[in-house]
Amino acid sequence: MRGRSAPAVLPPPLRVGLGLIAALAALVVAVLGALYAGDSKPGTVDARVRAAADGGGPSWRHIALVVDFLGEPAGAAALVVAVVTGCLLLRRPRAAVLAVVGVGMSVGAATLLKSLVGRTIHDGNLSYPSGHTAFLTALALVVALLATGRLGLGGTAGTSLVLAAALVAGAAMGWAQVALDAHYPTDVLGGWCTALAVVPATAWLIDRMADRPVDRVTHAGRREPR
Repeated sequence: MRGRSAPAVLPPPLRVGLGLIAALAALVVAVLGALYAGDSKPGTVDARVRAAADGGGPSWRHIALVVDFLGEPAGAAALVVAVVTGCLLLRRPRAAVLAVVGVGMSVGAATLLKSLVGRTIHDGNLSYPSGHTAFLTALALVVALLATGRLGLGGTAGTSLVLAAALVAGAAMGWAQVALDAHYPTDVLGGWCTALAVVPATAWLIDRMADRPVDRVTHAGRREPR
């Protein structure tokens, strides 16, 4: 028998599917980063998407500013605290750790990639990938993984829920960043894929590290047959 100190934050039925998605997302991040390295203007896709997104009035800008605030330090901290508190109340300590470590690593990866890629917008501000989009997508992934585990969803249903949550959060923050002209649309895609690549990998590592001490105790308690 294999011991487990707490429920897995990455449910076993989702590991293969999300692992493949994470690998594909990492590839997209790398390809976009190579395409737009050192660039300071929108690409063809960026121009078309931005043109389609234009036309919103002041009320839409206010909504975009509210969504954008969720990715700012104060708003982000409040969201993380709320999610961590919910995880602990539901007795999901690994999910609480993922809410801090996974989200933090997603934002950290986005920050590092900005320096490596060197794409800029508005007076030299580093733009690729979008850290705001990476943050909200990562947090949505944590919440979706928590819900999947609590509901006991299988591979297809669980993966669909996780991807839907990531898509909604990424689309909302991505729209806000483009509407506010803070990022190019491909920056938003890069931020979304960054979270998709980092969070499942971090969740898997958390489960591996948390299970090892339990495994050692379990094996140590066994007696060798005579």
